[in-house]
Order: sequence, then C-alpha cells, then structure tokens
Amino acid sequence: MTVTRFKDLPLASRDREWDGDAAERRVRKWADAEDAPDAAYRDAHVWYDGAHPKNFGSYKLLIADVIKGRLTAVPRAIMSAGGIVQGARGGVDIPGTDMPRVKSHLAKYYKKMHDTAPWER
Repeated sequence: MTVTRFKDLPLASRDREWDGDAAERRVRKWADAEDAPDAAYRDAHVWYDGAHPKNFGSYKLLIADVIKGRLTAVPRAIMSAGGIVQGARGGVDIPGTDMPRVKSHLAKYYKKMHDTAPWER
C-alpha cells in the first residue's frame, strides 16, 4: 500500500468542471497506459495498492486531468477526494495507516488553492 509522491502539479481553474470518468480516459491516453498503469498514470492519483500496481482498480483518489497536454490538478477533484477521505460517498477503502499521508498529500493541494483541508478546519 502506498501514497503517491506529491508532484506539485499545476492547478486548473477553480471553476473547472470535474468529470472523473472522462478524466480517467484522458489520463490513460496521455500516460500511454491504456493497457496497464504506469508511473505517469500513477501521478494523477493520491493512493495505489503497491502490491498490485498493474491493476487499474488499485489506483484511488484521482485528482488530475490532462489539460492542454499537461497533467493538471483539478480543484473540484481535490475537494471531492477530500470529502471522500472524510467519509463522503461511502469513503475510500485504503488502510487506515495510510490515511495521514493521504491527507497530507491532499492538504498540500488545498494550501496551493489558498484553502484549508476539511480535516484541518
């Protein structure tokens, strides 16, 4: 189990719509990971199951999309992930021991958005 390394991706506009399914397709194509996940695909997520890195289902908390050919963090995706780690939409099935690092990763993007992560309010 592992939390992805913080990449300090550029931020999309705060009002950009978020469609996770469409973003997933664009990220796979951009990363040339249509058959299996790779490191570029991993960078769009906050967490993945390191024991099964070749399984797309191992990757969770997608926070990025491909915008103008560049992997870009999307504020609405970050906020969605923040809600999910707080239990929204049924929460996320990752080990509790990884949760502090997941929250730390997301909190860096909240700070970049000039906001405070919900668990820090």
